[in-house]
Amino acid sequence: MDATAVLSTAREFAQDVLRPAAMEVELRRQIPPAHLDGLAALGLYGLAGPVEYGGLEADFATACEVIEILASGCLSTAFVWLQHQGPVRAVTASGDVRLREQWLRPLCEGTRRAGVALAGAMPGPPGLRARPVPGGYVFDGFSPWVTGWGLIDTLYTAARDDSDNVVWALLDAKPGAALSVEPVEMVAVMASQTVRVNLHKYYVPAECVTNAIPLSEWQLIDASGQRANGSLALGIAARCCAMIGPSSLDDELASAREALDAGTPQTMPAARGAAAELALRAAAALVVAQGSRAILADSEPQRLAREAVFLLVFASRPAIKESLLGLLTG
Repeated sequence: MDATAVLSTAREFAQDVLRPAAMEVELRRQIPPAHLDGLAALGLYGLAGPVEYGGLEADFATACEVIEILASGCLSTAFVWLQHQGPVRAVTASGDVRLREQWLRPLCEGTRRAGVALAGAMPGPPGLRARPVPGGYVFDGFSPWVTGWGLIDTLYTAARDDSDNVVWALLDAKPGAALSVEPVEMVAVMASQTVRVNLHKYYVPAECVTNAIPLSEWQLIDASGQRANGSLALGIAARCCAMIGPSSLDDELASAREALDAGTPQTMPAARGAAAELALRAAAALVVAQGSRAILADSEPQRLAREAVFLLVFASRPAIKESLLGLLTG
């Protein structure tokens, strides 16, 4: 499927399926299985995966635009689906033929659905530790903000060893003696079923490990990957702009998109911060434009405003936070 067809498919799904149900999804705090099944049927679980394994092999620019489109329809659905794309990219990039043969097709086809647990890859002391043992590793600790619990069967997990290497592994997303979860209450994207995952002496066989790289090397990869997360803010801003009608925000949205597209590891934090700040202003403008009915519990503007607040801290990093604070405090 070429880029034009992929984007057309995403727009149609967002317009016909996601957007009409988005408010009910939030109020019920539940993503309908048909939403995720529909994304799988359209091939979007394998958005960047290889064609020979059932993927669409979309280029990065197309993938970013698809994320924006889906986020403009239903952020909760887009948020859960987006977590899956990291494992697809990781297994695709792996030189381990056995790993690719075992995992890529079910991941691309969406018959296996993945979330991410990033505690071992974040700056500062790791929440999740990896200890080498014969035949693999033992993971110990916790990972906050794991999205899609109950909607995923695989957890793409980062833990850090004593040499400051980030060990990435594919785990079964199910409770047991070594894995427990605690629900997390949030003010927005409540249907995402976000939890804290606790691991206690969790044995990870070597065949489930996708990579082990120095933290410093991972941070460079992470910096270059922040562009895709910015598409969520663009999606919220785009929906607000569409509901407001023609305004100067349209030009700001185009500029924010261009800054993200042109971003480097050095400039990306400012571009990410600007996109999140724009989403917040656009949502505030929409609330004002709609008037008092915008604060009713079943109104789209108040949902978008809460989602814009959520995106001020989602996938943030110290440099993004600093940039955002500068924009918000002058």
